[in-house]
Amino acid sequence: MNVRILKDEQAVARAVAARVIKTLTARPATVLGLPTGRTPVALYARLVAAHAAGRVDFSQASTFNLDEFLGLPGDHPASYRAFMETHLFGHVNLSPRRIHFLNGAARDPVAECARYEAAIRRAGGIDLLLLGIGTNGHIGFNEPAAGLVADSHPARLAAGTRRSNAELFDGRVQAVPRRALSMGVGTILRSRAIVLVATGAGKADVIKATVEGLVTTRVPASLLQLHGAVDLVVDEAAAAGLRRR
Repeated sequence: MNVRILKDEQAVARAVAARVIKTLTARPATVLGLPTGRTPVALYARLVAAHAAGRVDFSQASTFNLDEFLGLPGDHPASYRAFMETHLFGHVNLSPRRIHFLNGAARDPVAECARYEAAIRRAGGIDLLLLGIGTNGHIGFNEPAAGLVADSHPARLAAGTRRSNAELFDGRVQAVPRRALSMGVGTILRSRAIVLVATGAGKADVIKATVEGLVTTRVPASLLQLHGAVDLVVDEAAAAGLRRR
């Protein structure tokens, strides 16, 4: 991995936004993979501001989000689709037909995941995938396990992951769905380029394990070591455990 350590969360957001803007400027029809959660909020704010200033055009881009809660329709206020509408989609000129999302309300979750994989293939694959990381090393909703599913799939959420998402459900952990739909690790690794973003001291241990530890399904993000084009962009706090390079 190419590790880039920056001062703070805003510096990280600025650097990753610059990467997205540069990519879209060079190739307007870029296929982007997008995350949700607290980490990308500052990034999306910078992309919205850049679009408002005329510095980036999303009109020819396509997007695929990493995951969605199972059982929630896209218009549910706690869905990841609603999160993306609030923080990015509702403020830039992405064409609605180019926005792709796993349907959490699908009657057949397995068939829905197969449909999503087919849609990614039809789009030509993901050019640039942005990732966050959980404190247990999950990427997307690929939780630590003895083995991982390669393609998009229904996933059971770890207790810590549900706690981390409680703020979307008015702080009620019991209201967070126990299952979700997620891109698989294979889907992630088929992306042409990946940017993994982490900020805050709470991510220091897992970033060390991801970059310097064994490649293991017990730390799903460590499998990114197998990819040839991964940039890790972290702040000083998240990088605290790394040997400086």
